[in-house]
Amino acid sequence: SRYYREVLPGEIVKISRHDVQTLDVVRRPEGDPSAFCIFEYVYFARPDSIFEGQMVYTVRRRCGQQLAIEAPVEADLVSTVPESATPAALGYAQKCGLPYVEVLCKNRYVGRTFIQPNMRLRQLGVAKKFGVLSDNFKGKRVVIIDDSIVRGNTISPIIKLLRESGAKEVHIRVASPPIRFPCYMGINIPTKEELIANRPEFHDLANYIGADSVVYLSVEGLVSSVQESIKARQDSNPKTQKSFIGKLGHCTACLTGDYPVELEW
Repeated sequence: SRYYREVLPGEIVKISRHDVQTLDVVRRPEGDPSAFCIFEYVYFARPDSIFEGQMVYTVRRRCGQQLAIEAPVEADLVSTVPESATPAALGYAQKCGLPYVEVLCKNRYVGRTFIQPNMRLRQLGVAKKFGVLSDNFKGKRVVIIDDSIVRGNTISPIIKLLRESGAKEVHIRVASPPIRFPCYMGINIPTKEELIANRPEFHDLANYIGADSVVYLSVEGLVSSVQESIKARQDSNPKTQKSFIGKLGHCTACLTGDYPVELEW
């Protein structure tokens, strides 16, 4: 039979034909909280993945709900760029009491845009990558939920596309905080200079990307969306959870510059 579960931080597991055995759990140095990558929840992981006992999809939906609390907007409908931010968009729509409506459909015959060798090709790729469902939003005020804006290249042509197809207003809400710092723990984040959050354009980002407004989720909002149900479970069953997970913590280095380990150069 197929059997899945998480391997806990520091856990040594033996897998045989018969079963899965925990040989040992190596404790963290006293007092150090865990530092699971928070961006796994935001972007990298599949929505059906389970981390720390919770489904990634559910966390993304909570991020959308939290974003609606932090950054509501007068609008007619909520949508997304298909489809990584769909759970966040559904959470946002539900919390705001606005309909979730598809405004773009994915053209399944086009490759991934981010691997195109230069920006011009990436932007051309975006136009080919999506079809416009203009009947759904003509003359309406649209909120587009995105999961992250890293360089700002991809969202720009999408906003242009929506406006040209009849959107009255286009508001961008981002279900994660701005990435400002490089990751030294194995994720290839663009250089500090390439990150839109560190560029002068960031001070008037809405104008730069052609949106009516842009608001990102706060770091506190993301952390609470991720930790809420873990804390609830720890409180209801302190023995099992705390013995394994220890002090709750997540790595937010790419957002805050607060690295979980001393960096040696």
